Amino acid sequence: MKRPITLLALFLSHISRMTAQDTATNTPLLTWSGAVETYYSYDLDRQPGNPYPSFVYTHHRHNEIDINLAYIKATFSTSRIRANLAFGTGSYMNANYSGTAGVFRNTYEANTGVKLHSKRQIWLDAGIMPSHIGLESALSAANTTLSRSIIAENSPYYETGVRLSSTSLNSKWYLAALVLNGWQRVQRVPGSNAANIGTQITFSPSGELSVNYSTYIGSEFPDSVRRWRQFHNMYATFTAAPRLSFSTGIDYGAQQSAKNSNTWHSWYGAVLMARYKFSEKLAAAARAEYYSDREMIIVNTITPGGVTAIGSSVNVDYRFNRFALWRIESKFLADPDEAFTTGKTITQRDVTITTSLTLTF
Repeated sequence: MKRPITLLALFLSHISRMTAQDTATNTPLLTWSGAVETYYSYDLDRQPGNPYPSFVYTHHRHNEIDINLAYIKATFSTSRIRANLAFGTGSYMNANYSGTAGVFRNTYEANTGVKLHSKRQIWLDAGIMPSHIGLESALSAANTTLSRSIIAENSPYYETGVRLSSTSLNSKWYLAALVLNGWQRVQRVPGSNAANIGTQITFSPSGELSVNYSTYIGSEFPDSVRRWRQFHNMYATFTAAPRLSFSTGIDYGAQQSAKNSNTWHSWYGAVLMARYKFSEKLAAAARAEYYSDREMIIVNTITPGGVTAIGSSVNVDYRFNRFALWRIESKFLADPDEAFTTGKTITQRDVTITTSLTLTF
């Protein structure tokens, strides 16, 4: 055991020297940021009080004024140390942190990192972090469309673990490897000691094009009934003209049907989005999407055939200033197996109209 302990001591000594040098040459910076996103959504096919489809986790309250996400964030940074701490509330937090206990249920972000090389962008970060999967974030104002695509809603928004990342000197390549507590989890599944890992590769050859490939391998079950899960996400963003941009994503996942089984059940989906800016204040976007989870690995439905949904949406955005953004969206979802409920009956479609006002600072 002497050699591992010696290597750890050398590593900690190296970090200590870097920190001391950094403190002497760089002034620590503490900044604050945050957002408040209010919304109103009306489902044309729903009775009052009934929840939206089970695979919708944002802007999902019917016929009431609500807060999707409100958070306050503190960021501490020097040239070689960084940390983020943010607490949030809203229907997004209630839906996506429902299985989290205690104060972590309102912890939007909590992580710290250290730069491992004085001249290269190599970082080691640990804590609760934004997910390395997908092109859509929890905050609507940062996304192409007001609501999230189905593949974004049903892949992790956040993750807890350790991330080793590196950005190339020309900033065109970003590489990351992660060890995680699980699939959108703050804490591990009780009884599980599975090694959940993730990877990310992003290539941005220019300011107009970016391509990303992310993976996840892990288990969401106790060791006694462990089923391995693998997941792949690819997306690309492309600016075709100063006013026109496109983004597209593809997800594919598979999970063992039982412990040590050679049978795997899969789910998959795709999305295509386009956005056009009429001016600095006015813009519009459209989305087409598809999602299939016949074995109900991710999405549980009231029908035995799972979900096979197609969808489309159109939204208009108006930016009052750099702080305030107003959006309105019409979204249509359809499933031939009647995966939607209105409270009294099940239907093949779901149509919603949603509007939001977001303040960011």
